[in-house]
Amino acid sequence: MENLHELFEMASFVVTIVGLPFGIAVFILEQRRERANEEEEIYLQLSDDYTRFMELVLQNADLRLRSTDVAPPLSPDQEERRIVLFSILVSLFERAYVLVHEDKMDRKQLRMWLSWEDFMREWCAREDFRNALPQLLHGEDPDFAAAISKIAEEINAEQLKSLSQ
Repeated sequence: MENLHELFEMASFVVTIVGLPFGIAVFILEQRRERANEEEEIYLQLSDDYTRFMELVLQNADLRLRSTDVAPPLSPDQEERRIVLFSILVSLFERAYVLVHEDKMDRKQLRMWLSWEDFMREWCAREDFRNALPQLLHGEDPDFAAAISKIAEEINAEQLKSLSQ
């Protein structure tokens, strides 16, 4: 009977020494996997939202928001629709910034963020968008406002430099 008791005691030590750290490691790995899945889901949702935004741009093709040519003067109705579309876009960019951007990002997070930064750069290359930014950023997250304003300034400086050459 005493040997059985010693065997159970030895087994409990083995479980404590091996099983507990193993259980903790499995828990941590599962938490990381869950976090990665959540980040992926957020990214996919934001991508879907951007696709819906681009559908709105297509429905309002008369505003020539995807054209690189200088757009003809817009009517008051067109100006209003353009500002509304820009507002939707800035809200989407802010959501992407808040949900995806971090000061210290791993490789995957950085890749996700840089795709959004590319979208921001693309839109900030439009003079009408840059000109509307101060109005559009009123009340937005201060860190986001600073980040997109910096992008807009960089794009503006690049465009001015290329014009002077």
